[in-house]
Amino acid sequence: MTTTVPKTSPTESGGLQAGLKNRHLSMIAIGGVIGAGLFVGSGSGIAAAGPGILVSYALVGVLVVLVMRMLGEMAAANPTSGSFSAYADRALGRWAGFTIGWLYWFFWVVVLAVEATAGAKILAGWIPAVPQWGWALIVMIVLTATNLASVSSYGEFEFWFAGIKVVAIAAFIVIGGLALFGLLPGSDHPASGFSNLTAHGGFLPNGPGAILTGVLMVVFSFMGSEIVTLAAGETADPRAAVTKATNSVIWRIAVFYLGSILVVVSLLRWDDPAILKDGSYVAALSSIGIPHAAQIMNTIVLTSVLSCLNSGLYTASRMAFSLGRRSDAPAAFGQTTGRGVPRAAILASVVFGFVAVAFNYLWPDTVFQFLLNASGAIALFVWLVICFSQLRMRKIIERESPEKLVVRMWLYPYLTWATIALITFVLGYMLTDTADGGGRDQVVLSTLAAAGVVAFALIRERLSKRNSTHDTAPLS
Repeated sequence: MTTTVPKTSPTESGGLQAGLKNRHLSMIAIGGVIGAGLFVGSGSGIAAAGPGILVSYALVGVLVVLVMRMLGEMAAANPTSGSFSAYADRALGRWAGFTIGWLYWFFWVVVLAVEATAGAKILAGWIPAVPQWGWALIVMIVLTATNLASVSSYGEFEFWFAGIKVVAIAAFIVIGGLALFGLLPGSDHPASGFSNLTAHGGFLPNGPGAILTGVLMVVFSFMGSEIVTLAAGETADPRAAVTKATNSVIWRIAVFYLGSILVVVSLLRWDDPAILKDGSYVAALSSIGIPHAAQIMNTIVLTSVLSCLNSGLYTASRMAFSLGRRSDAPAAFGQTTGRGVPRAAILASVVFGFVAVAFNYLWPDTVFQFLLNASGAIALFVWLVICFSQLRMRKIIERESPEKLVVRMWLYPYLTWATIALITFVLGYMLTDTADGGGRDQVVLSTLAAAGVVAFALIRERLSKRNSTHDTAPLS
């Protein structure tokens, strides 16, 4: 027996409205791939895997492309604000949609706290008169107001945030590429070409196993690519928007991730201490004589942080809205204002975001670390659910409305199963990372959190069926 999922039409009475333009969605698609983790976390991956980090990024990039292809297939056939949660609801059961929807919401609420704190640190460094917690409060209030105003306000902010990231990375690749071959005027960087890829201990100086270590370090910087499928429901032509975004994910990952990291490990020795000390991009810019490289990158990182905050709040609220529409959350979450804004869903997400920010300042090494670890592996759980949902949804779509299969997963079902195997392998490999707050802690605590939500969902579903049976029982 399958459960019919309510379709959220962009123009549905009392529902979301088509406030996002094509240019908004294009930048949301690009910006969702470029997270702050690319700028901040890539240095650790390079130090661990050397130039072989390129293989790590490529492997995770392939994984994301495959997952996005599956999600694109389902989203093009039925665009909805709940995206993969709504598809899991129909394909796997109410418990699955409920569980992954709430886990995903929890993930982004914790991300709000992480990014608000990161942004506040940069702003406090520039204007120390305002305390760090004050900046975190200001940033959260401003972006909350943006999301409450209208979806077009969110789209406009994200358009410019993502645009700055895109221009910055494109400029970095061009400038770095010119320096590599001695074509950058005024640069004293030796025209090393690509010799740094193999000259200092080889392409894999720490052995092939370091590639997998690199995978664990970079996999979570890709989280956010699925946001475009949630946002598509608020465009005039969601099917076309999803199709375009899904088809372009390959070049986006190739250019922005592989292209920029290739420039970094070509400009610098992989074991250059500046990579860990200053960050990979700052170190690369400094090596070619770009003045004020640290402040330039801080500005770009701040933009990425604000972009992630903006999208995180949007994403969490839309998932809460979808859960409310499916009676898996308070009914108020599924209601919108006259401008099509799910106010209650946004405010609820912000409140928990503020609580998480407070935890980050009050108990960073205990309560907040627990929240971080409990949400750490949720990204991989989401990808697994997308895979299993697509296996079932393909058959449902082919049976009910085959004309909607405008995006198709390649080599179905074999590549889907291969993706499931790869994600499972990554989760298994995380269990070998026994560092405090490392992969094992994340998998164990995230699994416990997921098990708790699943148990609640199953009990809730059983009680609902029992009450339904009781209400319809004939009177004796």
